[in-house]
Amino acid sequence: MKSEFGQYVGRVAPTPTGYMHLGHACTFLEAQRRARAAGGKLLLRIEDLDQARCKAEFVDALEEDLAWAGLRWEPEVLRQSERLSWFREALGRLREAGAVYPCSCSRKDVAEAIRAPHVEGQEPVYPGTCRERRFVFETEADALAINWRFRVPDGEAIAFVDGRMGEQRFVAGEDFGDFLVWRKDGFPSYELAVVADDLAQGVTEVVRGEDLLASTARQLLLYRALGEKAPDFFHCPLILDTEGRRLAKRAGSLGLRELRARGVPPSELERLALKS
Repeated sequence: MKSEFGQYVGRVAPTPTGYMHLGHACTFLEAQRRARAAGGKLLLRIEDLDQARCKAEFVDALEEDLAWAGLRWEPEVLRQSERLSWFREALGRLREAGAVYPCSCSRKDVAEAIRAPHVEGQEPVYPGTCRERRFVFETEADALAINWRFRVPDGEAIAFVDGRMGEQRFVAGEDFGDFLVWRKDGFPSYELAVVADDLAQGVTEVVRGEDLLASTARQLLLYRALGEKAPDFFHCPLILDTEGRRLAKRAGSLGLRELRARGVPPSELERLALKS
């Protein structure tokens, strides 16, 4: 779990589309504990690529709320919205490797093409409509104005050992299909942006919620296609509300702002998480 320079590097990477809640705090505090236990450092990255939903007020609030919760990070904060040239470079490397292909399918096209059932809440397996299509682009701008998908190795088992959940295994082409790495609006997908920035920042362990466990298999394929070593992974349990639902950023009484306003001390956060 150390970088080439021998130091553990962890990160927390909130998305400023709403206010932070108890689940965020518990995951991020676990990331901090692991970084401190390893004698390493913790970075803060703002994943603000969703231009329609990410707002400056949420960025200011998340830094304030996470600091109140007891989180401490390195002074330099990275913002993904300022790094589009880096993401274009990463896409270029994947194109040169032949690992991705352009795709003109809309979400509606994909939904109508798929007849096989899939797990509710997860992206259905892409049917490969554009896998063998030939696209000709007159300019690089044209090439960046279309979706790009990663060509998964159908039937290959992607296995890894999670720091908390142990051995994991996902089959490419069955548990997930060809996934987006670039969107036609000129922005990278979550998968590509996360991998590119974890590489750029020298992250040695990714600590995040277990709802992103399947994303790890996709991201391991990206690391391999880029010829890079993947970090270790540690997926934390999700904090659920009293009805057993995953917390959302509209978490109400379990939002950090609301807890702070009620006079709840930060030392009580994880006890509250166990009760929720």
